[in-house]
Amino acid sequence: MSLPPPPDGDTPPRREDFARSADQIARQRSLLHQDTSRLRRVLRPSDITRRRRLVRWAKWALPAAALLLLSSIAVWPAIDRLVNMQRGALREMENLRVSSGNMLGAVYRGLDDHDRPFMITADQAQQVGPDRINLARPAADTLTQGGDWMMVSAAQGVYLQREQLLDLTQDVSLYREDGVIMTGVTADMDLRQGIIASDQWVHAEGPFGVLDAQGVLLSQHEGIAQFRGPGRLVLNDDAHAGPASHPSTPQAAQTEPSR
Repeated sequence: MSLPPPPDGDTPPRREDFARSADQIARQRSLLHQDTSRLRRVLRPSDITRRRRLVRWAKWALPAAALLLLSSIAVWPAIDRLVNMQRGALREMENLRVSSGNMLGAVYRGLDDHDRPFMITADQAQQVGPDRINLARPAADTLTQGGDWMMVSAAQGVYLQREQLLDLTQDVSLYREDGVIMTGVTADMDLRQGIIASDQWVHAEGPFGVLDAQGVLLSQHEGIAQFRGPGRLVLNDDAHAGPASHPSTPQAAQTEPSR
């Protein structure tokens, strides 16, 4: 099948279904120009200034955040210890119960004149006045001059918190780290000065032997123990050498405790 010859002249053939008017062409060119202008919008001076500020802020903020992160890693052990201490305090508070003005599981802590710590615990504490506290089954833990641990306990006690005085009565027992055990009826403790005194009969046993006396004065800071008679002292060497020594009536016996 042969195609019809082109018409005469230089004008190419046109299809009627693709024909566009001049208005349609102008409208299409206007739309294309608007889209191109929207994509290639020129930044205004305010936009450039805002972007510069953002870049300048990022230059300072990012290094500061990195330094903060490194600092937190460095101080984390201290934070962890502090958190553990707070947890320990919370556990102690959970063990405390207050009923009818009495506190169960009471704990008191302090420092003496030589900055050595002491602690008083009691099964039950009753606040009688602004300074006086009655204690049931009190126990006082202290340190001697040489750093040895010592505990004094009793059935009843009165604690004067402001003066740091502890008055113990009924079944008083003293335990020292070097093996000395002393029992008595009453004992007065000056926790601030580290002095324990009693004017009642006391019985002491330890590496030195056995001792009974009518009174005792212990000074932890000076490292001396003074007993007053009449009394009875049996040394370990005397016990091994022969019969027990006879009772004596010394006016005062002074021994130097081991350090």
